[in-house]
Amino acid sequence: MARKHPPFTPEFRRQMIELVRSGRSPESLANEFEPTAQTIRNWVAQAGRDAGERDDGTTTADRAEINRLRRENRQLKVERDILSKAAAWFARETDVIPPKGSDS
Repeated sequence: MARKHPPFTPEFRRQMIELVRSGRSPESLANEFEPTAQTIRNWVAQAGRDAGERDDGTTTADRAEINRLRRENRQLKVERDILSKAAAWFARETDVIPPKGSDS
C-alpha cells in the first residue's frame, strides 16, 4: 500500500516522543494528530534504542551502517563479476589460461 502523505519531519517525531514521555498516551496523540498510535509507539521505542535505554533491536545508526554495507557488498559483487568475465575474455583472446591456484 502506498503512502498517502509525505514522511513526518524529524522535529515532528521528536515532539511526539517528548509528549509521550511527558505522560500523553499514543492513542490521544493519534486522535489529535495524523500518525497512528502504533507509529508513535514505534518512534518512542526507536528513540529508546538510539538513546541506549533499550536493547531489543538495532539503533538507527546501526541500521544505516548495515544498509551502507549491503549496498557496498552488492557493488563489490558486480565489480567482481565484471572482472571475472573480463579475465575470461582476455584469456580466450590470448589463448592463455592462468594456472589454477594463481592469485591473478
